[in-house]
Amino acid sequence: MAEDTKPQAKPAKAAKKKKDEAKDTLWSRRDFFSLAGWASFAATLGLSSLYFTRLLFPRVLFEPSPVFKAGKPGNYTVGEVSSKWKQDQRVWIIREEDGIYAILARCTHLGCTPLWLKSESKYKCPCHGSGFTMQGMNFEGPAPRPLERLKITLAPDGEIKIDKSKKFLFEKGEWGKPDSILRV
Repeated sequence: MAEDTKPQAKPAKAAKKKKDEAKDTLWSRRDFFSLAGWASFAATLGLSSLYFTRLLFPRVLFEPSPVFKAGKPGNYTVGEVSSKWKQDQRVWIIREEDGIYAILARCTHLGCTPLWLKSESKYKCPCHGSGFTMQGMNFEGPAPRPLERLKITLAPDGEIKIDKSKKFLFEKGEWGKPDSILRV
């Protein structure tokens, strides 16, 4: 029996020697993958916390106010279309004998900005050729309806105040409403 145990002692010594050599290495495979698993879990938790914190601060799009002042009524000549506000506000201001009104400079076909052609006394859309009279009525091209008028009032300081958020549509009979034209 003693002979049976002696040959087994050599493999046991060899296994113990392998374990000692494995301990001498910096990382074992088990330790490395355990650490990698915990690191990925911590990274996932950290990113999830970051995204959740980002939800607490919503993205807000700050837009300019739709209300603006367009100067005194005396600044506008009777029978003329003022293109002063077309670039900044996309608005024309027209003064006629019975009052002042503002027209949104957006074609009712596809939303392009028409041009005021003083020599022809009409608005002409450069995109698809729609034509509108000085009052905003459509008479040529694919535009399905007249241009939109905007709310126009007189501010307490005597200046014209235009609100682009309130529109008046001809087809609904709104061009005759009090805020669609400023009587001066």
